[in-house]
Parts: sequence; structure tokens; C-alpha cells
Amino acid sequence: MPRDSYSASDAARELGISLDTLRRWDRAGNVRVMRDAANRRVVAAAEVERLRRGEPHRLSARNRFHGVVQEVKVEGLLAQVEILVDEPTRLVAVITRDSVEELGLRPGQTATAVVKSTSVMVER
Repeated sequence: MPRDSYSASDAARELGISLDTLRRWDRAGNVRVMRDAANRRVVAAAEVERLRRGEPHRLSARNRFHGVVQEVKVEGLLAQVEILVDEPTRLVAVITRDSVEELGLRPGQTATAVVKSTSVMVER
């Protein structure tokens, strides 16, 4: 049976963001939340889907590199993803095999490398 709503922490987990980020988005008006009887944030499942569908994400990371996946090497639990970014630069990220499978990464697809500090995340 599909869910109608998520607790704030479950919604944050579904969106791949921290609970603090969800709270900031709420204060800034970037996410529509309701309050339950105990005044806790509740996010409608439709709102989580809206945010997942490609309306602009507002990550705290500022460096985003859009490009095309050139190569995916999977070995054991890790995968190496090479993305040819638009800026003409090559960017290589080491991510988990599960992430490659979940994102369905294959050479020739578009992807975005999100860089924060020393970590590189891949979104599609």
C-alpha cells in the first residue's frame, strides 16, 4: 500500500539530504510541509516525488559538473565512474557498486558530478 506522507526524517532520507537541510528548505519555502498533532513536520508523498522528479535540487554543494558518462568500472563493492564534463575536463569519481546500479549508470548517459570538499557524488 503506497504511503500518503513521510516523517521529516524519512522524507530527508528519501531525498538523499540531511534533516537539517529539510528544515532549512522548509524555512525558506522550498518544500511544502504539514504539521502533525505534535507539531512535527510531515511531508506528503507527492511533495517528495515532486522534489525527486527533477525540479531543481538545492544542495549545499556549490560545484556541479554536468557531463556524459564515459566509462564505468565495477570491481567488488566499488565502482569508478568517468564523466566527461561540459567544461572540457575529465572527472573521475569512486562510488559504491550499489550506487552505480541504483542510478543505472552506463557510458553515453548524462550525469552530474556534485563536488563538496573532498567528496564527489553522482546524480542522474
